[in-house]
Amino acid sequence: MKNYNYILGLSILATSLFSCGNNNEKADGYGNFEATEITISAENKGKLMQFNVNEGDLLKKEQFIGYIDTIPLALKREQLEVSKAVISSKSKGVLSQITVLNSRLKTANINKKRAENLIKDNAGTQKQLDDVSGEIDVIKNQIRSIEIQNAPVVNELKSIDVQLKQIDDQIQKSKIINPINGTVLTKYAEPNEITSFGKPLYKIADLKTMQLRVYISETQLANIKIGQIVSVKIDNGDAMKSYKGSISWIASEAEFTPKIIQTKEERVALVYAVKVDVKNDGGLKIGMPAEMWVNYSENN
Repeated sequence: MKNYNYILGLSILATSLFSCGNNNEKADGYGNFEATEITISAENKGKLMQFNVNEGDLLKKEQFIGYIDTIPLALKREQLEVSKAVISSKSKGVLSQITVLNSRLKTANINKKRAENLIKDNAGTQKQLDDVSGEIDVIKNQIRSIEIQNAPVVNELKSIDVQLKQIDDQIQKSKIINPINGTVLTKYAEPNEITSFGKPLYKIADLKTMQLRVYISETQLANIKIGQIVSVKIDNGDAMKSYKGSISWIASEAEFTPKIIQTKEERVALVYAVKVDVKNDGGLKIGMPAEMWVNYSENN
């Protein structure tokens, strides 16, 4: 008798589904809420001098929340500045020699022009012009020789400038700046701990808009589209609380139903994943189960 009543009930349910499409007695999709979680890691190594973060904190984008010890970097930068000053003094001495030679070269060019004019007026000799031209060649060779000697000094100065930029970048990365608006989900480090490059410090996610990932069958694909408004329901005591949601993503390929969603028999079916964006009023949590309902009357 019990089996007969069970079969009769299923028959009535199937008949109503075929006649009405969806009479709000069964959801169109089941799933769990999720959010894009970002793990913030250290970008430098050293002692965590300040770290003002607690789980559950609401952080703003670009908010300063702490820093890693920068004293070793500051000392290294000071040492590089001293080295740069010493090398620059040597370079200035070489450059002063080049300045003197350029001044002599300018005078020699004037004398050469004067000698050429004298020859045109038959008032000068070719020897005078040759002597001035020879002097110009000697000065140019001296300038080139000094420039060659000064090249390693210039390259060393450029190398120090690059090292200074690297130090400044490391000092900047020693500051812990929060990258997005969101809520701290997990805290992995504490002040005064020694951290290293890439070590996780905390995990954050923007919970203002949650994503409900549900799975639907191929036959349901025709009834949904990107941007479509649907109803999302969660358990609320003995009743159901409803939210408005917007479909933001539909998988392009089918997959087997995840084990946590349906029964063993239903897990062998191929389904499509769908994401629904839902504005969070504070009651939605990551991992919370929910249902998606499509209003077929609005789609027809």
